[in-house]
Amino acid sequence: MEQTISLDLLKKALPLRRFTVSDYHRMVEAGILTEDERVELMDGVILKMNPKRTKHSVVTSQIAKPFYPLALDGKAVVRVQDPITLNDDTEPEPDVVVVKPREDAYLSAHPSPNDVLMVIEVSDTTLEYDTDVKLPRYAASGIPEVWIVNLVDNRIEVYIDPFTLPDGTAVYRTRTHLRKGETLTPHAFPSLKIAVDAVLV
Repeated sequence: MEQTISLDLLKKALPLRRFTVSDYHRMVEAGILTEDERVELMDGVILKMNPKRTKHSVVTSQIAKPFYPLALDGKAVVRVQDPITLNDDTEPEPDVVVVKPREDAYLSAHPSPNDVLMVIEVSDTTLEYDTDVKLPRYAASGIPEVWIVNLVDNRIEVYIDPFTLPDGTAVYRTRTHLRKGETLTPHAFPSLKIAVDAVLV
């Protein structure tokens, strides 16, 4: 019977050869990793991402759609399943990220935390990974707002105001759960109203 070894257990048992973002990009340039390969770099470890299910893809499109007028007006750039560089060894690929406009349209480098207005993760099989692994790293990087579209519990979780506890743990001060019948408003764009019903299909 095949057994799955957790990353934490592996870290304790064996020393890991960690990669930097530069190493990671060189692997893509060399063809070791392909542009279409579903992986992301987390704490120097290259992690394989789960295949996207149909509902996940539909909801990702639905949650991204209300932000496109902001892009047309030049107020933001909307990136879907594209990387952001949090630090030298972490480069996740959020489902949706809304970033500040930049003159070079991010040709020179992926967005950094200072560029990011908000991150949205659509979570089904990835819920534990998104909340326990990615969310604290977004908080540690100072990402001001994160939405987790929780398809397991059929709600949207909004996290704002990142800060660090005395023990060094990064968290968000405020968490709000919204369900069907309620309305979402991004803090960066208070005039934008998004019906939860339009997202949770």
